[in-house]
Amino acid sequence: MPAHLGLPSQVTLREQPERERDSTLVEGIARSDRASLETVYREFSGAVKTTAWRVLRDDSLSEDVVQDVFVSLWKEPGRFDPDRGSLRAFLLTLAHRRAVDIVRSEQARTRREETVPESVAGDIDEEVWALTVGEKVRSALSNLADGERQAIALAYLHGLSYVEVAEKLGAPEGTVKSRIRSGMRKLSVSLGEVRT
Repeated sequence: MPAHLGLPSQVTLREQPERERDSTLVEGIARSDRASLETVYREFSGAVKTTAWRVLRDDSLSEDVVQDVFVSLWKEPGRFDPDRGSLRAFLLTLAHRRAVDIVRSEQARTRREETVPESVAGDIDEEVWALTVGEKVRSALSNLADGERQAIALAYLHGLSYVEVAEKLGAPEGTVKSRIRSGMRKLSVSLGEVRT
C-alpha cells in the first residue's frame, strides 16, 4: 500500500522505535497487508531459520518451521503482544517451540515404530501357542481309533452327554464311555509334552 494511503513508508518505519515499529507492522498484517508481512519476513526469516536449525540440524525441516511461523503470524497476528517483548523475540520463540515440537514428534514416532506393544506381543504369543496346541491335538486325535475319535469329538467338541453320544453313534452307553476313557488316556499320553 502506498504511504499516502495511511501506511508508513519503509524509511519512516526504520526511524520508529522498535516497539512502535513492531506494532505498526503487526497492525498492517492484521489488516491483511502483504507488504507488512513481507517486511517482517525479510527482516526476521534468517533469524527464525537459524533458531530452528540449531534445534533440528536439518535445512528442510528448518524451512518448514520458517513457513509455519510466518503463516501463524499471518493468520493470528493478535497473538503478538508488544508489552511482552519485541516482534523478533516473539517470532524466535515461536520458531524454537515449533522446532522442539518436531523433534519430540519424530522421537515419539521412532519409539512407536521400534516398540512392539506388549498387548500385540502377548496376542502373537497366545496365537502361536494356540496354533501349536491345536495342531498337536489334531495330530493326536488322528492317531485314535475311529470309534474313540468320534465319541470324544461328540462329547467334548459338540458338548453331548454320554447318552446323546450313544444315540448318535448307535452304540451302547457303556461302550461309548469305554471308548471315551480309552481315547482320553491315549490323548493324555500324546499331549503330555504340550502341558504348561
